[in-house]
Amino acid sequence: MYIIKFGTDGWRGIIADEFTVENVKRVAQGTADFVKANFANNLNVVLGHDCRFAGELFAEITAKVLCANGIKVIMAKGFVSTPMISLGAVKQGAALGVIITASHNPPAYNGFKLKAHYGGPSSPAVIDAVENAIPNTFAMPLKSMETLISEGMISYTDLETMYVDEVESKFDLKTIKESKMEFAYDAMYGAGQNVMRRLFPEITLLHCDYNPGFDGQAPEPIHKNLTEFSELIRISEEIDCGLVTDGDADRIGLYNKKGEFVDSHHIILLLVHYLHKYKGMDGKVITTFSATSKITELAKAYGLPIEITKIGFKYICEKMVTENVLVGGEESGGIAIKGFIPERDGIWIGLTLWEFMAKTGKSLDELIQEVYDVVGSFAMGRIDLHITEEIKQAVLANCKAGKYTQFGSYKIEKTEDLDGFKFHLGNGEWVMIRASGTEPVLRVYSESSTNEKATAILEATKAVLLA
Repeated sequence: MYIIKFGTDGWRGIIADEFTVENVKRVAQGTADFVKANFANNLNVVLGHDCRFAGELFAEITAKVLCANGIKVIMAKGFVSTPMISLGAVKQGAALGVIITASHNPPAYNGFKLKAHYGGPSSPAVIDAVENAIPNTFAMPLKSMETLISEGMISYTDLETMYVDEVESKFDLKTIKESKMEFAYDAMYGAGQNVMRRLFPEITLLHCDYNPGFDGQAPEPIHKNLTEFSELIRISEEIDCGLVTDGDADRIGLYNKKGEFVDSHHIILLLVHYLHKYKGMDGKVITTFSATSKITELAKAYGLPIEITKIGFKYICEKMVTENVLVGGEESGGIAIKGFIPERDGIWIGLTLWEFMAKTGKSLDELIQEVYDVVGSFAMGRIDLHITEEIKQAVLANCKAGKYTQFGSYKIEKTEDLDGFKFHLGNGEWVMIRASGTEPVLRVYSESSTNEKATAILEATKAVLLA
């Protein structure tokens, strides 16, 4: 029996290996048991899938299992983004939202995400409850989709239009479109493509086609996966900003006019700056353990409370549901802001920054300089070490035992272990080591004053870890 475990953002597995029809049935049954035990008066679930291979198949299997348990299913028409499912859960008053997606994972993967009734990731407690309810086998008879539709157990809704309507009601799209700025968008063949084509048909669009294999590339919005988009912007000399979203459109990537990647650390800082300094909004700033320390500095400079959480947007979401949070974001590109559901959303965040640029008439670099004027410039680095499980566990054991005292010439002054191991090196520099919660990878992060210095720290650390 395959043991199903949820990582930092849902259950994921390789299609036809771990992620099979039978295993999806088991997860759907665990989900159904949770809904019946906790939402007896609201047996309704919003369900959809993104652009991945066999998404529709796995969504229909999930629907059949839920219906077999007496739960009505509100299904999305066609592929949708994760934020659309979260928004749909709120608008439809559902007990849960479920989306079949593996987010930014390679094309061979698919996954199963749970979204809460409040429109964000389900809490760790809910995830644990569903995980514990997953049966070892599934043998319940299932009805056909046609039968379930005729019985009123399955209905369809247009979550894409629902989302577009929400965007149009919250953003000054007129100012963005009438500005003299040129924008571009790369969907990475993901679920944001139709929405952006509807909202901005006149902008430069890339990889906005249906391609379930993502052209063989993981739809993760990091620079090494986006060189074509970067070059397009650089050569054009007219595009002022390029927006990228991942496979299920909940993560953001960003490029300036020169085709240079703008990381999530800078995006979070820009959002705090815009929402507080320009729009007069207040609230707590929440970020995760792997984010730049400059976020803490900016929050303190603006008199805003700051909190650092474990890695995983679900930890941020928990706070957004119960507290007044202005910006919540993580290093990997998942960011949410006040005034919308407590859900990361690459398109929503991108439009917020386009609005910022359009309203001020300033370039992305000029706005970043405004932030630097407050907290100083900085650079972040990250490498993913694809190593054997044996080496990975040995490194983690060494970290836990305090066996590392320096990486090359960088001496460790202090260590934190909130989620992974962060080694402070003095002068505001640090390096962090953490095992991925969704992939067989060891992630290494760094912060310094320049890209060259951040890279040097990574290389020195890598040399010690793999020695």
